[in-house]
Amino acid sequence: MKILLASSEVHPYSKTGGLADMVGALAKTLARGGHEVGLVTPLYSDIRERYPALKPAGAPLDLPLGLRHVRAEVWTLQPSAGLTIYFLDQPAFYHRSTLYQKYGLDYPDNAERFIFFSKAVAHLALELPWKPELVHVHDWQASFAALFLQHQRKLPAVGNVPRACLTIHNLAYQGVFPAAQYTLANLPWDYFTPAGVEFYGRVNCLKAGLSYADVITTVSPRYAREITTEEFGCGLDGLLRSRQNSLAGILNGVDYQEWNTTWNPHLKYPFSSAALEGKLANKLALQEEFGLPATAAVPLFASISRLVGQKGIDIMLGALEEMLSAGLQFILLGSGAPAFESAYRELAARFPLQVAVRIGYDEALSHRIEAGSDFFLMPSRFEPCGLNQMYSLSYGTIPIVRRTGGLDDTVIDVIDDAARADGIKFTEFSSRALAKAIRKALVLFQEPELFHHFRVNAMAADFSWDRTAAEYLAVYQKALAG
Repeated sequence: MKILLASSEVHPYSKTGGLADMVGALAKTLARGGHEVGLVTPLYSDIRERYPALKPAGAPLDLPLGLRHVRAEVWTLQPSAGLTIYFLDQPAFYHRSTLYQKYGLDYPDNAERFIFFSKAVAHLALELPWKPELVHVHDWQASFAALFLQHQRKLPAVGNVPRACLTIHNLAYQGVFPAAQYTLANLPWDYFTPAGVEFYGRVNCLKAGLSYADVITTVSPRYAREITTEEFGCGLDGLLRSRQNSLAGILNGVDYQEWNTTWNPHLKYPFSSAALEGKLANKLALQEEFGLPATAAVPLFASISRLVGQKGIDIMLGALEEMLSAGLQFILLGSGAPAFESAYRELAARFPLQVAVRIGYDEALSHRIEAGSDFFLMPSRFEPCGLNQMYSLSYGTIPIVRRTGGLDDTVIDVIDDAARADGIKFTEFSSRALAKAIRKALVLFQEPELFHHFRVNAMAADFSWDRTAAEYLAVYQKALAG
């Protein structure tokens, strides 16, 4: 099959979260399976320096954007057989220090930046010489491409137009802008209706994809069910219910080439489920790195997260306030809302021998934290899929998660299946419920044989991308057949 993917971020070229990991891994897996795969993504400011093998891809694009035309170069990179990355080079839009916002505020021209990106995706889908059969767009930043392709299908003298698949990574982020920004699309106003891109008098980029993509996926089976309800539908549950026959939940995979414990350049001490001595060595090294007392006897909890309300950062703070008297240690890596950053810094200042906080993101450090921790806290209010709980499992770090979305799909509590248990789950979204789950972890830590049983189960969990890619291919075939 000939598949063109499009995403505003792709690991290892750009990343703010799990979207980048997922798209990069899916593209690699599809190409490894013998498919012809292209992937369109913006050329952000530091990519050219890090990847000097980039090559120009011919004539520049010159596309209308409202009342003006915007030019962009396209550069290519072929990281593996069957896979070509198409980098969209438009310096005014993408050569910035961060991808979507600065100082916690969205860039004011994000509508222009990503409607242009979607136009470029649709243009390449129609003009690339290898003729993609299907375009797979991800999240609101690329969603308008589905509408552009649908519009092309209606025009006379246009040849075969690729089908479109949209994946929702987080329904809460929709790309909603004032109605006047719709003119950037250069499309008839016929699409600016409640059945199209209009959303309470504004233009909704994600809704463009939900309304006009041939098929829709999201990143876990439970989340696919949840988003059709008023509680989790973020105002789009009615539209999603109307498209249920085109909606599928496909659990994300783990790129085990990157996230492994036996030959990982980020880890000083390799380990496996059969030889866990290296995990203890990583724990002691991590404690030293963060200035915590290095001891095997104290349970080490960790979290790697965006510091936003969705991730349950508030209830985690309350639970830690209650549970630090129990003699545990906690490490946080993340960034987000300034109020949360300050609150966790203050917690570390009050408990310097138990709490360590690093504001920001560091890929290598995230591997060391996953490898060195005993437990991983992920108490999300909602979670489309989540990847860190799956990384934790593969690193023998027991996840403590709330029963929601992909967290519930991937972690097995002793109540679910005692023989296969590999984590701890709680239901109520509260500090009290999380604190109770942490108390269960402390009890587990004091039972070495049972703790070892959980770890072995965790490291045996298989979330390989081959399974995930096969499910996507089935969805692609459904789109092509339609």
